[in-house]
Amino acid sequence: MTKERIYLLIILLLAVSFTACKSTKSISKESVETQDNSSVFIDANREKMLGNYEAAALLYKKALSINPTDEASMFELARIYARQNKVEEALSYAKGAAESDKENVYYQLLLARLLQADENYEEAAAVLEIVVALKPNFSEYYNKLAVSYLYAGKPMEAIAVYNRLEEKIGVTEELSMKKQSIYLQANKVNKAVEELENLIVSYPNEPKYYAVLAELCLNNNLNEKAEWAYQKIIELDPENPYVHVSLADYYKKNGEEEKAFEELELGFRNPALDIDTKIQILIQYYTINEIYEDYKEQAFTLANILVEVHPDDPKSYSMQGDFLYQAEKYPEALVAFNNVIRLDSSKYIVWEQLLFTLSSLDSNNALLRDAKKTIELFPEQPLPYLFAGGALYMNKEWPDCIKTLEKGLYFVVNNPIMEAQFFAYLGDAYNQTGDDKKSDQSYDNVLALTPDNDYVLNNYAYYLSLRGEDLEKAAKMAKRATELKPNSSSNQDTYGWVLYKLGYYDEAKLWTEKAMENGAESSPVILEHYGDILWRLGKTEEAVSWWIKAKDAGKGSDFLDQKVEEKKLYE
Repeated sequence: MTKERIYLLIILLLAVSFTACKSTKSISKESVETQDNSSVFIDANREKMLGNYEAAALLYKKALSINPTDEASMFELARIYARQNKVEEALSYAKGAAESDKENVYYQLLLARLLQADENYEEAAAVLEIVVALKPNFSEYYNKLAVSYLYAGKPMEAIAVYNRLEEKIGVTEELSMKKQSIYLQANKVNKAVEELENLIVSYPNEPKYYAVLAELCLNNNLNEKAEWAYQKIIELDPENPYVHVSLADYYKKNGEEEKAFEELELGFRNPALDIDTKIQILIQYYTINEIYEDYKEQAFTLANILVEVHPDDPKSYSMQGDFLYQAEKYPEALVAFNNVIRLDSSKYIVWEQLLFTLSSLDSNNALLRDAKKTIELFPEQPLPYLFAGGALYMNKEWPDCIKTLEKGLYFVVNNPIMEAQFFAYLGDAYNQTGDDKKSDQSYDNVLALTPDNDYVLNNYAYYLSLRGEDLEKAAKMAKRATELKPNSSSNQDTYGWVLYKLGYYDEAKLWTEKAMENGAESSPVILEHYGDILWRLGKTEEAVSWWIKAKDAGKGSDFLDQKVEEKKLYE
């Protein structure tokens, strides 16, 4: 026998099995000669199995023309049209099949599904009632029926369906939770509470049902019942890791802050309460910029408990370090971040926090050391290069500073603020090496990125004035710096000095006096500048007295001693 004949035989056998599903009622009504459509039905099934749905539909219709009461052909046509999203045609044939054989569950289920797809949920529920009556022991059909009632906007009918099922199988978590949810959606809080209480009666030793009840009551101001449920959890499961957190929330909502914190402490001391949950609680104690002042002591207490209970988890020290840094307790924060790195040195963000902490401590050598370590571990992160470059600048290691900054600048992507910081340091470093061209270009790069950078406006203007170059440009920059920070004595002195270099001595005197009024009265540089301005204004004796004050205050220019001795201006 050939493969083709074997294949055809298999198809025919399968088609015959489908024929067995057909109702024989229609054939019995009239003679077989005029009503038997079995061969056409078999052909239709074969086309359907081959995926030729259009051909199959034509054959099923032909079968129906032979036997108009053939519900099996109606059923198959409904399935084909449903597959093609032709809902109206599918519904028509599905209704015919379901009405012709009311005891066929599959016909009823297809009709119900199509009615739901057509958003005709009430009719779908009526059909599913038939299904439940035919198969009263099948839980899934009750669920389908309840869902139809819910979509039809009849929640109480859905509850009734679940109650009928509950009478058959008993109280279960699944049914109780579904009913509780429906009651809540219908704004029947008391009925939802009753449902949970019934579940607890059936399972009195299950803590999680008390937890659900407690949360429901807490959210609906049923405070006494909520507290009772929480206490039952503690009674049944004293090591429950979450109950104390929930109780803390309960007391907090009731305004009982002291009790709330006591419960939080108990929760934090429980090793079974996972550290991530504890961290999420701690995060609520501070904003992006600072710890809430009223809860600062609580925050530190909980952070310390976190470290005590989870001493081998780097996240505990990281959280503690964050709190200490926020509170500007930099030495303690440094210890915490070092502990994080001791346990896990793979997280870049921790190294970054460590560098910020060292920067706040003015620990220049330690900052340089750890910035270099960070660069070794994370060579493509730009910020450690910036920290290292700053530390090298403070150490007056100008060539290494420039080399480090230029390398780090390569890794800055889509961050104009950080890029500007790199160029600002480079401008200062190039100035120290006497490379005025690169220094000026670096400062120009900063101002292209951040035009209102008062630090660079001030430095750039000052260095130009010292060289006597582009003084008009220097004056504009210095003036803008004073506008951005009007009380900065450094900015005011620079503007005064640029005006002096331009020959505007009266204006220079005014701005230098402002600088001294804003805290620079003991700066030897500014005192010397004031003396120079007075000399230019013809006030020789006053000028000399200010030069003497500058000398007494500290180191001034290289000409200061000569000015004092000879009582004459040298530049």
